[in-house]
Amino acid sequence: MLDYKKILNQNMVNVLKDILLTINKNGLSNLNQLYITFVTNHKNVKIPNWLQEKYPEEMTIILQYEYYNLKINKDSFQVSLSFNDIKANLKIGYDAVISFADPSANFGLKLKTKESNKKIINKKIKEVDTKNKDNIINFSNFKKTNPNNNY
Repeated sequence: MLDYKKILNQNMVNVLKDILLTINKNGLSNLNQLYITFVTNHKNVKIPNWLQEKYPEEMTIILQYEYYNLKINKDSFQVSLSFNDIKANLKIGYDAVISFADPSANFGLKLKTKESNKKIINKKIKEVDTKNKDNIINFSNFKKTNPNNNY
């Protein structure tokens, strides 16, 4: 059976790759700007720890004026950006991209739904839970309840 959803998603990823290749070759005009939202805790994402702590689930980056070292690979892209005058190198797998858009061109594509994003996050949480099972405390065991309250 044909997996239309998978075929469509791969082609949308190819649109992103083509856009990034064009930006890498020609740069961006003063009007264009590319917003890319991605899952930060995805296994194919490498960002500095301080960014991971600040954006534990997802993050949006903007390619417009100041971006450096843009590299487009088969399964990911790399870019260096400045966050409050601190340069950071990012490696983002295409399978971690949720959406991308250029508001100046009124163009955008959503590659993942919030539901698929939650599945990725929940999978990551389960991986952490199984690794640290002995360190988990269920606080509901300690919660005092008042039988007169209905919540």
